[in-house]
Amino acid sequence: MTRGRFITLEGGEGVGKSTQIRALAAALAARDIDVVTTREPGGSGGAEAIRTLLMEGSDDRWDARSEVLLFAAARADHVARTIRPALARGAWVLCDRFVDSSRAYQGGGGGITDADILTLHGVGSEGLLPDRTFLLTVSPAEAARRLAARGGSDRMGSKPADYQARLAARFVEMAEAEPERWRVIDADAPAEQVTAAILAGLAEWL
Repeated sequence: MTRGRFITLEGGEGVGKSTQIRALAAALAARDIDVVTTREPGGSGGAEAIRTLLMEGSDDRWDARSEVLLFAAARADHVARTIRPALARGAWVLCDRFVDSSRAYQGGGGGITDADILTLHGVGSEGLLPDRTFLLTVSPAEAARRLAARGGSDRMGSKPADYQARLAARFVEMAEAEPERWRVIDADAPAEQVTAAILAGLAEWL
């Protein structure tokens, strides 16, 4: 059996990842592709339990080192119990965030080295990386409008503006460093156009 494809969507708060995961899942299902949609942190029983610890409470509940360890633990369970089994049966896995979010949030935003984050990922998740990663980008004004429309942010989205600027820069840096895996999508465009751009970035496999 052919291994499935592992696709991730990345970006800051309010870029529309959840909307695009749903639209992409529907478009792939219409092509008779077995699709699994999931998210990080979360996506398995153990990971969802850790998600509660990570996403609730005040901004200073955890420091960056504690966060990166919790995210790595959640991801290890998610990969073992959800992602690898789905890929093995030939399904396409669409994931809202993955290790690149740790590289941006706890790395670019929190100051943990990329080497340390990837070492943890190598131990916990055996270094699994997506086949393709889409970075959704929006203007700060549009991100703020979307967050206000959905009723605000969780703990990670509530971090200060300088932190948000560092993580945005880190996402762009990663995308530029690995262009064969990453595609950058202007998500200020209408949702339908964003979905079409993502599908175009998957055309070689469709």
